[in-house]
Amino acid sequence: MQKIAFVACLALACHTPAGDPCQRFFSPYRDLVSSRARTALNAPYLDAMALYSTGDYSGAANGLSAYLDTPGADKTAYLYLGVSQLALGKAYDAELSIDHLETSNVSGYTDPCEWYTVLCWLCSGQRDRALEGARAIASGRHTYQREAQDLVEQLEEAP
Repeated sequence: MQKIAFVACLALACHTPAGDPCQRFFSPYRDLVSSRARTALNAPYLDAMALYSTGDYSGAANGLSAYLDTPGADKTAYLYLGVSQLALGKAYDAELSIDHLETSNVSGYTDPCEWYTVLCWLCSGQRDRALEGARAIASGRHTYQREAQDLVEQLEEAP
């Protein structure tokens, strides 16, 4: 039941200050893919992203996994796979997926990879590691600096 409430909250983009910090700080990464022109190679990616955009993270994860197994797949799909897995409560799988993008030759995704990795740690109960990662993000110029500062404040207040 808690997973259903979590997914419902994600679908409605609600953020409540109380409760589980994982639920409070997680929001899906914005869809930068669906507006691409459809080709034979990216059609499975676009189909999976259509599910992602409607909050069907299970369907999206399945589609993205299958797409990433094809030669020439766009490695940015690993970020969306990781976010989908995180939404499904699979933080360890999500971290591994994000690692695949981080170690690829694709540039421009450092900030989201760092932030969602911190969320993977947070959502898998690695509070100290999440706090350390959030502090690093909050201390510099980063797309998620404000969110990281809020997370640091919440984790420092919590017992």
